Amino acid sequence: MARLAYCTDVDRSVVLSNLERRGWVPVGPEEDWNFYWASTNTTRSLFSVDSGYRMGDHQIMNHFPTHYEITRKDLMVKNVKRYRKDLERDGNVLGERNEQGRYVHLDFIPVTFMLPADYNLFVEEFRKNPNSTWILKPAGKSQGIGIFLVNKLSQIKKWSRDSKTPFNPALVKDTYVISRYIDNPLLIGGKKFDLRIYVLVTSFRPLKVYLFKMGFCRFCTIKYDLNTQELDNMFVHLTNVSVQKRGGEYNNIHGGKWSMENLRLFLEGTRGRQVTDKLFNDITWLLVHSLKAITPVMVSDRHCFECYGYDIIIDQNLKPWLIEVNASPSLSSTTANDRIMKQKLIDNIIKVVLPPDGIPDVHWNKVPPAEHLTDFELLLDEELASHLEAGSGRGQASNLPRWR
Repeated sequence: MARLAYCTDVDRSVVLSNLERRGWVPVGPEEDWNFYWASTNTTRSLFSVDSGYRMGDHQIMNHFPTHYEITRKDLMVKNVKRYRKDLERDGNVLGERNEQGRYVHLDFIPVTFMLPADYNLFVEEFRKNPNSTWILKPAGKSQGIGIFLVNKLSQIKKWSRDSKTPFNPALVKDTYVISRYIDNPLLIGGKKFDLRIYVLVTSFRPLKVYLFKMGFCRFCTIKYDLNTQELDNMFVHLTNVSVQKRGGEYNNIHGGKWSMENLRLFLEGTRGRQVTDKLFNDITWLLVHSLKAITPVMVSDRHCFECYGYDIIIDQNLKPWLIEVNASPSLSSTTANDRIMKQKLIDNIIKVVLPPDGIPDVHWNKVPPAEHLTDFELLLDEELASHLEAGSGRGQASNLPRWR
């Protein structure tokens, strides 16, 4: 591997150890770097119009300029809704709806509204299903901050009164998203869990997507209960480790986590192989189409790549729901297995995003050799897919998933 100059403002051992182990040289942001593992704030500053910074052909960094189009909860929902409507308008079969008006192929986000802008629409929907529970989240926050559940309109009105600013679209600066709560989650041992899945995007035009095979489940520490008295108990409802580790029931050894492999084995044993395979195919479908939804609004800078942390909940019918996507999924380690997995994640990312000679190059076609994929698998490469359709039979194109 070439001896590169790296820069980082992320103080995480799994990042630093991977860069140092390669014999790369640390430099400051003002110096001539090849590889920058940056925070999202640094990325915004670097790509801002005011910075005037222009990256060279041999520089690469870990965020796209407009990563927030999927990692801000409100923008993710807005982009998926637009994608579905565009497909429907164009007569594409993917935009098909059923008799109830739900999308047949792209129904993977819960019914969601933006507050305060969509307040009247939300009220209308709430009155159709007055017994439903809703989850309210600040659009730009993470780690479970500011989240709460409601099952009465009066709770929303009380929250708006208690807010620092009047509940008025012209005055409220912060956007909140309110989504129908998945109140029938699949439970294991009586506890709610979600999936954390890592997805690497090396290009948006053409779209090139890789799935990290070592995703995991994150469990709540308290058994699930939708009882009104438990609506405020975040140890029952929020799977975020940042929330759960503050609880008295948190286990420091396994960290409330299960490997994806264990989940698959459990589901095959309790539900059968066929429905388990369908679930994992549905998850793959969800990942790809959520990224296709943002492609038109992404700045696909060839200097960039991005590893997104997807949070997905499975309901009792084994239907996956996309809850949110993280631009900077946590790289801190809560257990020994966690540290090993995240070490591999960073190591594998670096192998995939660098050309075979190990030196960043914006002119590279971003098709890594198969041996560099290690724990990643190719989900979609639109460029290779187009070659395959044209009958040119490029080697790796044959590995593309066969969508339904």
